[in-house]
Amino acid sequence: MNRSTIQKILADLGTRPTKSLGQNFLQDEEAARWIVGQLDLQPGEHLVEIGPGLGALTEHAHGHDGPITLIEKDGRLADYLRATHAHLPNVVVYHLDALKFDNRTLFEYGPAKVLGNLPYYVSSQVLLQFTAEPTPVKRLVFTLQKEMAERLSAAPSTKEYGALTLLVGLRWKVEYVRTLPGSAFLPAPNVESGIVVLTPRDPDELPGCDTALFQRLVKEGFSQRRKMLRKMLSAHELDWPALCVALGIEETVRGEALSLRQWVDLTRYVEQVKKPGSLDAQAQDVNGEIFDIVDEEDNVIGQASRREVHAGKLRHRAIHLLITNKHGDLFLQKRSRWKDANPGRWDSSTAGHVDAGESYEATAIRELKEELDIEVAPEAIREFGKLPASPVTGYEFVRLYHTCHNGPFRWPRSEVETGGFFPVPLLERWMAARPRDFSTTFLEVFRHWRASQAP
Repeated sequence: MNRSTIQKILADLGTRPTKSLGQNFLQDEEAARWIVGQLDLQPGEHLVEIGPGLGALTEHAHGHDGPITLIEKDGRLADYLRATHAHLPNVVVYHLDALKFDNRTLFEYGPAKVLGNLPYYVSSQVLLQFTAEPTPVKRLVFTLQKEMAERLSAAPSTKEYGALTLLVGLRWKVEYVRTLPGSAFLPAPNVESGIVVLTPRDPDELPGCDTALFQRLVKEGFSQRRKMLRKMLSAHELDWPALCVALGIEETVRGEALSLRQWVDLTRYVEQVKKPGSLDAQAQDVNGEIFDIVDEEDNVIGQASRREVHAGKLRHRAIHLLITNKHGDLFLQKRSRWKDANPGRWDSSTAGHVDAGESYEATAIRELKEELDIEVAPEAIREFGKLPASPVTGYEFVRLYHTCHNGPFRWPRSEVETGGFFPVPLLERWMAARPRDFSTTFLEVFRHWRASQAP
């Protein structure tokens, strides 16, 4: 889409670029084609474009066979996009502020790739929203003000390096790939633009840490950039000399001098001070756990190690527990890639094996503490069903429980990759469209839970 085409469309629509919406239309066709190419769209993948405007980028994705979601804040342009894409059944246009878009609705379409020429005034908010966990997004290509692009990709001890670098960088790798002059846009902004590509970090790259605590420490550490970090974090009452020895940093260090890994290590250190007993249980020898072996009537007939139970497909016991919040949304966890069953799949709020000599109910309460770091009284949970031991359940007799809790939750990275609350109607659509995203046991648990709610 070149300059004359943009001018003609705007004239036909009887409109002009709106400064308050940060509208600068890309008029460089080569750049538009190149930007879309950075998504590396594969057949069937979901393309999400934020602020498509007149479709300068969108037109280079025509022919893509996967779903395409366009989110446009300007009602005039949203109507134009609907009209020009009416013949494409895979394109859906939302007239909506991207900051009000519910990212959870993307899950039912599978992995997503996000594209956007972001208005400068909301770029940081949009970035944080679309990179926040949980998300099905696996690649983002954004055109930003050059200064913002440099901040995202900055190295420690540079003037560009700051809180945003770390908040996004904790889960995403950022690559600054190209600079565009103001003349590439209509109207031309007074600054250059930078194009960045974001891809998820490998879960093994950094040790796990409490994400909420990491965000808090980073924001505090950069709230007054030139002050020493020990002063900025004084409210945490840390043994600063001991912390500096443990992390190998100077006592006079400023936040801008710490690398991402050092900020993670700092968070883990503070986490241990505040809550002794690490949630990072990757080295835990789970295969040594002892379970009760049961017969076809769920009567205990012996004991065996976890390894022996699973290898021999012996009947044993487990619990699944579902958590809803005050809105009725259901919390799901995504199983860690290190799990021996259903790695990387979405599962019940918490689940676990019943240890030898332990009751089902006691296991449910224990798992809430071990996996999500919350404590509930026995009377706060209710049993809503049972599943018989079968190949579907991994030869487990499963008791099903429910409780209400609004979070927040903390989980060990060895057990849970991420988690979040989801509206039940969304979950039903997601499960119908992509049942392979979920553990087989959870699908049965969910069905029993919904049946238990029927009038």
